[in-house]
Amino acid sequence: MDFPAIISDKKYGRALTDEQIAAFAKGAADGSVPDYQLAALLMAIRLNGMDARETASLTLAMAQSGEMLKPNVGGIAVDKHSTGGVGDTTSLVLVPLCAACGAKIAKMSGRGLGHTGGTVDKMESIGMRTTLTEAEFLSQVQRIGCAIVGQSAELAPADKTLYALRDATATVDSLPLIASSIMSKKLAAGTDGIVLDVKVGSGAIMPTYEGSLKLARAMVDIGHRAGRNVTALLTGMNEPLGSHVGNRLEVKEAIEILRGECAGPLLTVSLKLGSYLLVAGEVAKTPEEGEKLLTKALQSGAGLAKLRELILAQGGDDSVCDHPEVLADAPIITSLCLPQSGYIKAMDTTLLGYASQALGAGRRQKTDEIDPRVGFIMHKRIGDSIAADEALCTLYAKDEKTLAEASDMIRRAVMVSPQPCDKERLLYAAVTHAGVTDFE
Repeated sequence: MDFPAIISDKKYGRALTDEQIAAFAKGAADGSVPDYQLAALLMAIRLNGMDARETASLTLAMAQSGEMLKPNVGGIAVDKHSTGGVGDTTSLVLVPLCAACGAKIAKMSGRGLGHTGGTVDKMESIGMRTTLTEAEFLSQVQRIGCAIVGQSAELAPADKTLYALRDATATVDSLPLIASSIMSKKLAAGTDGIVLDVKVGSGAIMPTYEGSLKLARAMVDIGHRAGRNVTALLTGMNEPLGSHVGNRLEVKEAIEILRGECAGPLLTVSLKLGSYLLVAGEVAKTPEEGEKLLTKALQSGAGLAKLRELILAQGGDDSVCDHPEVLADAPIITSLCLPQSGYIKAMDTTLLGYASQALGAGRRQKTDEIDPRVGFIMHKRIGDSIAADEALCTLYAKDEKTLAEASDMIRRAVMVSPQPCDKERLLYAAVTHAGVTDFE
């Protein structure tokens, strides 16, 4: 196919045919189209967009560029995906809770990159295997109801090429490219029910509610066209979701939640997402019924028992379930105060994520190695009062240099007002093919 003609069509704002889109995805997957031509088409898409039919066609073509799984797990296979955030440890809370209720969670997760954390890194910080064969993966879901693994290289190889080019060509913020990237991997993974956690706020890929809603609608539409049951929930990311940020620290918080020792926004969002997963897996008829089942599993200890089972099944150290405090083990542990008193007015959540990265909990590039011990625990949220000598957070660092860099970033990320401030909204809406349901 004449690839320059495809670029020209999109350059002038014309809709691409399914055949042209298939050639684009195939060329990205097998290397038959050079990067400079792929990059040119990516920029044309970024500038002129794609309609719903084109976006769905691109997603399916990317999904079909590699292996397409058909998971047989003894029930309805369901998965959850987050668009990325800071302190977002929902997977380690909701996966064991949902499995304890009888759902079959076949979850594929990613590593952290940029300001966002990755579930795979958190699991590996306690020795868990995140690379399983397809047979091992499916067998584990059949046996214990859940498995969490890293993304297979055989799934959606076109996305791997295009994702790297988007990062290098300033085309990351294209809605059809974001939606097709996320959904191509989910369609290739083969799960029947998918719940998407689309973040809204200063730490989100789409900071505004309007942008996040457009992204949610696009992904739900793609799922509907592909015959999948997809629901998207819009949740807040104007501050870290959990209080703990950093790999072992986030595992610690998830365990403490499942032990019934703490609650807060992380648990609230986990229960809401989990309730929709139970509906998708036909374990519950309504989200309200699903949330009751999850709460019962939390209070009975069944969720913690399932997390222990998951850790053991993937080779990790389950003793952390008995002693989560051992996960706060960085060489330097110190408190950080702000120079003024008042009320927490706002947070630059992206900058807080980069502070965690500066400590060594994240990657500046994919080849960087992380330090699983480092991070910070926030003691204040937006709307809270704070005194000048009161700790905003506790930092966990490997050395004085990274401690100083991260401390400066955290101070710049948190804005204080002399006047009382409202708490942040946490739950916005649920998006299905039938429409949008506001949570308030």
